[in-house]
Parts: sequence; structure tokens; C-alpha cells
Amino acid sequence: MPSSPHSDIRSGDWIDVRLPKGLRPYARLMRLDRPIGTWLLLWPCLWGLALSSDGIPDLWACFLFALGAVIMRGAGCVINDIYDRDLDGRVARTQTRPLVSGQVTLQRALLFTFLLFMLGFIILLQFNRFTFWLGVASLPLVALYPLAKRVTWWPQFVLGLAFNWGALMGWSAVSQSLAFPALFLYLGGVFWTLGYDTIYAHQDKEDDRIVGIKSLALHLGKHSRAGIAFFYTLFLVLIAVAASLVGVGFVFYLIFPAALVHMVWQLASWKMDDPANCLTRFRSNRDVGFIVFVALLCGRFFA
Repeated sequence: MPSSPHSDIRSGDWIDVRLPKGLRPYARLMRLDRPIGTWLLLWPCLWGLALSSDGIPDLWACFLFALGAVIMRGAGCVINDIYDRDLDGRVARTQTRPLVSGQVTLQRALLFTFLLFMLGFIILLQFNRFTFWLGVASLPLVALYPLAKRVTWWPQFVLGLAFNWGALMGWSAVSQSLAFPALFLYLGGVFWTLGYDTIYAHQDKEDDRIVGIKSLALHLGKHSRAGIAFFYTLFLVLIAVAASLVGVGFVFYLIFPAALVHMVWQLASWKMDDPANCLTRFRSNRDVGFIVFVALLCGRFFA
């Protein structure tokens, strides 16, 4: 598969090497070659599990959330590509995606989406009834996010609502209910997404301006660094509040500041007009998610 220097699809990667030719376009539709989105979807789930568990979270629940993150992130990507099939051809980074390049037809993409949702449904059935219905309630957000960038300068907010829903589900998977710590955790995750996805959106801001796509990168413009610093600050405060409400041990407060240090590094080294730098800083949020998870896990274990 040919790819331009700016494409988000790379020829010769593990998909080309390890998968049969007929499966490759579907793996790329799911962004299996770009796992950062799966990590960013998974971490809030694991935060919720860690926050609501006494000690080590249930490993089976962790596995189910990991599998669900792969499936549902993939479904969201396919829906996004279906909505954007007429726009992606006008953006340098997305011109080689399977729907735009004709490797997958619209009918097959719709059928594939249905299959992914059915797999997600089967995974949801493994949880308690409250968590099952909580997961079902997230589906409108998954479907609506790709439309948000057409009508609001804040599509990152809609993405945050969808991507951090797992924080609520992780909590309810243990407690079979919701409580204030889970709500603070969820809201903190929303602000985290507002920050990291604004960095991501700066990759495409020139193309987005041309095709009429809205984003916080365009809305905030030169004030993006200050805006992201504000979002990240609220994220850190809200996570700390959620942790304090469940009475985490002092170890949490020893580890958690590492997330602040990482975010300071992100913003200090971020070059908003350099797409490669934007992508690197965006991807580094996988490490932020890991730091928060370890802090919550140790804080609960040593409470």
C-alpha cells in the first residue's frame, strides 16, 4: 500500500507482514496499527477498577475491558471513517484510508461495524446488569462524536464524554452502582481528553480550516497551550479528589505527581505547528494514563 510522508497509514508494518491480504483493510479501519487510541480508551476503565477495588483489581475484568477497548475503539474508528469518507480524501493524513482508497466498500464497512458492535455486546454481557446497561448507554456518544466536529468548536468535549465512559463502568463493575468518586474520575478524564486531543488536532488544523471542520485547535489558536494547561490542571485536581474520596493511602500522593511532571514536559516541549511533534506529545499520554493507574492501584493497595 503506498503512503505519503503525512499519511497515518504506513506500508510494510505488521499488518502487511502478518495478516492475510483480505483482512488488512479491516485491521486498518480499526486502527489496529495505531494502538494509542485503544490505550487512551482503556486507561479510564482500569482507573475505575483500581479506584473501586480493595487491592488488586479482578484480572478477568481487566481482560474484558482490554478486549472491549480494542473492539469499541475499532467500531468508533469505522463509524468515523464512514461519516468522513468524503472529507478524508481532502486531508493529506487520511487520503489512504481504506474507505477513501476503495479497499473497502461502504456496505462492507457497515456490516463490519455491526459485527464489532455484536462482539462488544457479548463482552458487555459478561459484566453485572448495571454495568451492562451503563455500557449500552454510551453507544449514542460513540455514534455522535464524528458529527460533533461539523457543528461545534468543542468536538473534543464529546470525544471526552465517550472515551472516559469506561471510568464509570470500571467502578460499577465492582460496586454495581455509581458514586461521587467515579463521577469525579470521569469528569477528570473528560478534561484530560480535552487537552490531549487538542494537541492531536493541531496536526490537521490547516486542512480542517480548508474543509470546514471545527476543533479546539482552531478555536483556541495561539492560546492552545494555555487552554491545555487549564484542562490538564483540572484533570489532575479531579483525579486527586476522586482518590481522596475513597481514602487512598499516602503512596498515591508519592506517585501521582509524576503525572504533573509529565504534563509539564508535554507542554514545555510541544511545538504546535510541527505535526510530528504534536503526534509524539499526543501519544505520550499513554504514559500519563499508566502513571495514574499505578498511583490509584498502589494508593488502594496500601490504604
